[in-house]
Amino acid sequence: MRTFYRLVMDEQINPLRALPTAQRFQAMLFLSVMWTTIFCAIAGVWFWYGALVIVHLLLALGVLLTGLKFHRANQIAFYRDQPLRDGTARYDDVWGA
Repeated sequence: MRTFYRLVMDEQINPLRALPTAQRFQAMLFLSVMWTTIFCAIAGVWFWYGALVIVHLLLALGVLLTGLKFHRANQIAFYRDQPLRDGTARYDDVWGA
């Protein structure tokens, strides 16, 4: 574990060692602020985890039910759309066909 820590945090070992000291400091400072923000955001979202799961499940359920409804609507043939055995349409006078 100590080796991995030094590979990232030790300025004499990590890939930023080729930069001048001031630029190395700026790059390390930027990276430390970035990772601190990421881990704080992860910890903060953990408190809303239940709400996030519920919102995502409701959204997924809505998309699923909409897709199933659209798929089923293409398969259902209405009574009025079925031709009679003699080939004539039903309800010609009512539907204006």
